[in-house]
Amino acid sequence: MTTEKTFPPHGRLMTKLTALGPYLRQPLSSEGHFFFDCLSSCVSAKKAPDEREFWGWWFIIEANDEGFDYHYGFGRYDGAGEWVKDPVPAKHEKAVQQTLEDFYPKLEGLLQKEFKLTLSPSKVLKEPELGSVA
Repeated sequence: MTTEKTFPPHGRLMTKLTALGPYLRQPLSSEGHFFFDCLSSCVSAKKAPDEREFWGWWFIIEANDEGFDYHYGFGRYDGAGEWVKDPVPAKHEKAVQQTLEDFYPKLEGLLQKEFKLTLSPSKVLKEPELGSVA
């Protein structure tokens, strides 16, 4: 017997997800679909602030019957404000990975404790699964 979870209202989810930190991109999110990202490490601080590019990650969750599926990627946030899937240089890799490792348990904890929703790897995930390995 499968029972579908009851999701909280979209506005309540947006409020709680926004409170996680500077990650949620509200204009790129919609009912059942949430887009997070993190500009972890500046490519070059020599550029003017409004022209800077960053190394970082994006993280997308999409509703399923039990909670959410996730997938993510790494790359460069370019001067036009778009994510480009580029290999993160070794000198920036640790900082980028650390911010994702800090974010994931916060998101998972919020969804599980507050809303009793799961967070599972998506079938389109190409990166390693996140979370604790039991």
